Amino acid sequence: MRKTLHLSIILGLILTTGCGTSTSKTNTDTSPAAPASAPVSTKATATPKKVELNVFMSYPQYKEQFEKYYEKFKAKELAEKNVDVTIKTEMPNSDQSKQILQTRLASNDAPDLFTIHANDIPAYYKAGYLSDLSSQAAIKSLYEPVKKTVTIDGKIVVLPFESTTWGYLYNKKIFKDLGITPPNTLDEMKAVIAKITAANIAPFELAFQESWVPQLMTAQSLGGIVSSKHPDWIEKMSAGQASYSDVAAIFDIIDLINANGTKKPFEVGNEAGAAEFANGKSAMWVQGPWNADAILKVNPSFEMGVAALPVSNDSKDTMINLSTSTSLAVSPTTKNKEVALDLLNYMLDEKDSSALFKQLKFNPISTVHKFEVNPWVKESSAYVENGKAYQDLKLPNGVTDEQAKLLQSYYAKSITKEQFIKTMDKTWAAAVKAAK
Repeated sequence: MRKTLHLSIILGLILTTGCGTSTSKTNTDTSPAAPASAPVSTKATATPKKVELNVFMSYPQYKEQFEKYYEKFKAKELAEKNVDVTIKTEMPNSDQSKQILQTRLASNDAPDLFTIHANDIPAYYKAGYLSDLSSQAAIKSLYEPVKKTVTIDGKIVVLPFESTTWGYLYNKKIFKDLGITPPNTLDEMKAVIAKITAANIAPFELAFQESWVPQLMTAQSLGGIVSSKHPDWIEKMSAGQASYSDVAAIFDIIDLINANGTKKPFEVGNEAGAAEFANGKSAMWVQGPWNADAILKVNPSFEMGVAALPVSNDSKDTMINLSTSTSLAVSPTTKNKEVALDLLNYMLDEKDSSALFKQLKFNPISTVHKFEVNPWVKESSAYVENGKAYQDLKLPNGVTDEQAKLLQSYYAKSITKEQFIKTMDKTWAAAVKAAK
């Protein structure tokens, strides 16, 4: 009986309390009830996940710009993923960075992300230091010709930062005054040369005192001929199955330039050549836009254009040289792969990256880039956007230097075309043997 009474009292209290609570809620809470299916957000209350990324870059001159950009990434990552990212930035001097990075990689102390030169991709890829980034959003937004410069075995393994597009420089005012436009074939180039010559202006600037300048003629002509007509020539050369005689067509444009240039080129170096070109002594110069500052220093009002050098009478062969240098890689051994990839993709963020690339004076490389660049960059980049670009050729060590010296001798007529070909074949074979 006592147990029954006790249980009845307890039950009554429970029922009374339940009813009281219900009545209180009804009388005081007039806000609408949340739907039963509404998700409950935990981001506001959950403790952020802490992640530290080590980023190694060969950009000490841009340390401030990148660190400010990282702050935007950190805010984005915290807001969208509730991840509190700390970024440890390493930016040693450019002349030391490669050695420091290689030492770290060899000792299994790889940074989460690190920069390398695109020409070094094969070596780093073979050593297993690069992740496959092909599926990443940033990679998918790259212009197709840019993608090709960082592709190996069908995989895109780095995100390019810096690219250079170049062919030859031309004086826009001279072209406009004479009513001519950049030619697309060898025959059109001959017609342009004739009009410029008739105006008592040298068609081409020749500054051969430093051998690297005439070598640019080979870089352009060989690049165009190989990329359009002999895409497997480099592999065949390295296998001993080809010769420079296969690409002897490079001399068609080289001979045309040599025969229609300024006088006494061996007395003119790059700096003097820039001054002559800036002052209108010549209309065209096989040189890169990296010389823009030197030219504009002499003539601030100079209107510079950049066009692709014709190498044949097929306009499809007239392409701009596209070279990629510093690029960003993600280590396969990083313990923070997801956040590392988030940062990689943010480097080509649709909203923020244009401002960064413009500030750094880098060329547009992606469909997300919508910023104003120097007119000559815009002109040369249009070739890339339209698929009229080839990747800068990667030649064995010593080959480029030998070409440079031989071009000086070829202009001076101290060697023949046949001797040039024979010497380069030997130089290439020796370079391949030394590499092995």
